[in-house]
Amino acid sequence: MPDTPLDVRALLGLARMRIDPADSELLLAHVLERPRSWLFAHADATPSGDERERFEDVVARRARGEPVAYITGLRGFWSFDLAVTPATLIPRPETELLVELALARLPDGTALDVADLGTGSGAVALAIASERPEARVIATDASAAALEVARSNANRLRLTNVRFALGDWCTPLADARFDVIVSNPPYIAEHDRHLVEGDLRYEPPSALASGADGLDAIRTIARDAFGRTRPGGWLLLEHGFDQGAAVRAVLQEAGWCDVETARDLEHRDRVTFGRRN
Repeated sequence: MPDTPLDVRALLGLARMRIDPADSELLLAHVLERPRSWLFAHADATPSGDERERFEDVVARRARGEPVAYITGLRGFWSFDLAVTPATLIPRPETELLVELALARLPDGTALDVADLGTGSGAVALAIASERPEARVIATDASAAALEVARSNANRLRLTNVRFALGDWCTPLADARFDVIVSNPPYIAEHDRHLVEGDLRYEPPSALASGADGLDAIRTIARDAFGRTRPGGWLLLEHGFDQGAAVRAVLQEAGWCDVETARDLEHRDRVTFGRRN
């Protein structure tokens, strides 16, 4: 970028030559510690030299492929912003369907027990806990670093009805029984070419890939969650758009009944669920 002072409009114009326009706006708003809307109302404002240098740095990081969420340390999900780090998967909008389907099975005002397996940043567990304050939520993860991020998010959001446990999938649940178990597990095949492309290159591999067909974690959860669910309780799993039939078969083989798959806003298979008799 030129050495002469540049206003917001000019900085964004130069950044858009290298990265997505929306990303450039998010990054400049982050550097200036302003809401994104401020940029358009103050397009002729001139950031300081230090702010400009920091903006040049984050634009370069994004141009190299680093996810915006890891650069800013935040990602919006449900009704709040979550802290994220390279230790956690970046929450996606389509995962909100998993939350919606879980809430539909958790009557408001009822003290039910919920488990979120592989919580990462805590997105699903915290969304459920915020909407169902009477529910008792436990969030598990095999990564201590991820759990620390999730715990920090819960503290910042002042959610006291969720606790965290270190361990792989159902293992930390011991002999407890739950009314609803949810998970957004890794479901990409371990040799899928997308793992070395785009944002996925920066996200933790253990949160993305699971075996030759991507279903190893789903098989483990479907099997182990059955014995940790109360009669009439539900298991809900997010998965890839082309895995609906395979995941239904996994749940049925594990003993779940009333197995169905729900589609996301783009009409793609996204969440499969089943009930224990």
